[in-house]
Amino acid sequence: MSEDRSSHESGDRSWLEKIALLFSSEPHNRRDLEDVLAIAAENEVIDPDARSIMEGAMKVSDMQVRDIMIPRAQMVVIKAGATLEEMLPQIIRSAHSRYPVVGESPDDVQGILLVKDMLPEILSQDHSEFRIQNLLRPAVVVPESKRLNVLLREFRENRNHMAIVIDEYGGVAGLVTIEDVLEEIVGDIEDETDVEEDQFIRKIGDGDYFVKALTPIEDFNDYFHTRFSDEEFDTIGGLVIQAFGHMPARNEVTWIDDCEFKVINADQRKIHSLRMRPAAR
Repeated sequence: MSEDRSSHESGDRSWLEKIALLFSSEPHNRRDLEDVLAIAAENEVIDPDARSIMEGAMKVSDMQVRDIMIPRAQMVVIKAGATLEEMLPQIIRSAHSRYPVVGESPDDVQGILLVKDMLPEILSQDHSEFRIQNLLRPAVVVPESKRLNVLLREFRENRNHMAIVIDEYGGVAGLVTIEDVLEEIVGDIEDETDVEEDQFIRKIGDGDYFVKALTPIEDFNDYFHTRFSDEEFDTIGGLVIQAFGHMPARNEVTWIDDCEFKVINADQRKIHSLRMRPAAR
């Protein structure tokens, strides 16, 4: 047993010595630190997953809420005046655990509904006294410019999981969840409610669609019965950038044949999501 402990302690010292060696020339900037992590991964001091998480943790300090938020057009909300019977099909279909509850417009966010808070009401035989306002929790509001590392700290300190994002004019720009922030650190988090076929294209209204920029052109053509060429580009995002002739910013609009594309979310390097409206026929 003492030999096992000695061997274990020797292994710990060896690992610590490697770490000390890597940091013997102190990193002075982000690039230096990334190089240290790369060397650590190459020497198997840390595994690739650990390196990815460390780099992701550094990345979020440079990112803002607007970079990852779920855009307003993609938000799933519940109307404040909805009855229990009206909202249940929507909750079952979307399979979220939290929903913003809005009044006459998406800018009128009255609170956040947690599905678990509805269970007693659902089990009750009498729904005549049901009022959604009695179940609402206060909505946390954050600006688009808030840093993700600050938001994550506030989520943890206040035990919140969702925040409403507002633009410079005070209107609702979208929402962000703690899962969105964590995915920037650890990568995509998929659960049993994530459906593969819903990843790329989703109908959000009559003649109105949410489309991820990574949607393969072939899949887009199959869905909308279009004939876009995939000889130069594989994804619809590449086709849209070509149509713009530059890297577009959020809310820029372009047309390809009979389809209107509006940029919903983009950064300096790529488009993330689009809103597509086919021309009326």
